[in-house]
Amino acid sequence: MIESTLGTSRRILINNDEKLKQVQLEGMMKKSLKSRNNDLANTQRQLEILSNGIFADGELPTFAKKLKETNQFPLRPKKLEILQINLGYMCNQVCAHCHVDAGPDRKEIMTIETMEQCLEVIRKTGAHTLDLTGGAPEMNPNFRWFVEEASKAGIKDFIVRSNLTIIKANKKYYDLPEFFKKHNVHVVSSMPHWTRGKTDKQRGDGVFDKSIEALKMLNAVGYGIEGTGLQLDLVYNPSGAFLPGDQTSLENDFKKALKEDFDIIFNSLFAITNLPISRFLDYLIASENYEDYMYSLVEAYNPMAVENVMCTNTLSVSWDGYLYDCDFNQMLNLKVASKSQHISEYNEALLQNRNIIINQHCYGCTAGAGSSCQGTVA
Repeated sequence: MIESTLGTSRRILINNDEKLKQVQLEGMMKKSLKSRNNDLANTQRQLEILSNGIFADGELPTFAKKLKETNQFPLRPKKLEILQINLGYMCNQVCAHCHVDAGPDRKEIMTIETMEQCLEVIRKTGAHTLDLTGGAPEMNPNFRWFVEEASKAGIKDFIVRSNLTIIKANKKYYDLPEFFKKHNVHVVSSMPHWTRGKTDKQRGDGVFDKSIEALKMLNAVGYGIEGTGLQLDLVYNPSGAFLPGDQTSLENDFKKALKEDFDIIFNSLFAITNLPISRFLDYLIASENYEDYMYSLVEAYNPMAVENVMCTNTLSVSWDGYLYDCDFNQMLNLKVASKSQHISEYNEALLQNRNIIINQHCYGCTAGAGSSCQGTVA
């Protein structure tokens, strides 16, 4: 029986390997939720789970109630700094935790027409950072054209989020490190762990070795090397139903291990909390860790983290051009609360005058040191 009072001792959250293996055998690591016709491919079903149960009966406070308790409701945007654009859900990997539910079977891809609308906004917006994501953004057939055009806009920080293995997936991607270097792209790469076992368990067999090869290719052209100005950052997220450890300590461990074992160097590590949506929600339910995980998020709520959550300085653009407060809201189909809901009708003044859409998944961004696409926030 789950204790109903916050602050009481909780049973230890465990990464149940046997249950995880069972989930994987059922296809989690091979196909997306959508292609499996999984109930959770329906965003409305995810929202029902997040809104009912332990939150509906008052066992845990809703995120809105928690914000009201700390006088931070409603959440409002600050100055726009980051425009995050999802170029499509297609990916060469099917990772167990993926909140995008990306995979080779996902065909949602941003068209060149929508890209042109994005470019128009990039040229006019006050945002200083452009953040391209996916899926594997490199798999969009117009990816290189878009990078070339967007790089002309004079963005201060041009990020591409790469899963690393895409660089080794096909010969046509082998020159990506040189392409990134040419356009001074800031590469942010997923790397679950510095060991083969933990990485492959989360992302699939062979991912670790291909990731190491890709990191060496990036180092070879100057990425991560002091004085080159070529930024290479790694992203860590836990492999099970627990919160990430201290970001600085994790970064030190990653740097030590990757340097000693593979002579690989990088700039920074971002520790990101897994949010209870999409495939990670599926895992939590299948491994019977959902309620315990939500308890851990609520108990770790940090009002200081709320001040800097990414939805306050970021706008997320979906592959079909719709606008969201963040990448996670995009995956739950929670569009911005504004008359300006599509990149084709972008109006920064209207968008600044909105309330940010929230739900219980937002606890993931406000637990402990907080979490954003740039790592901890508090």
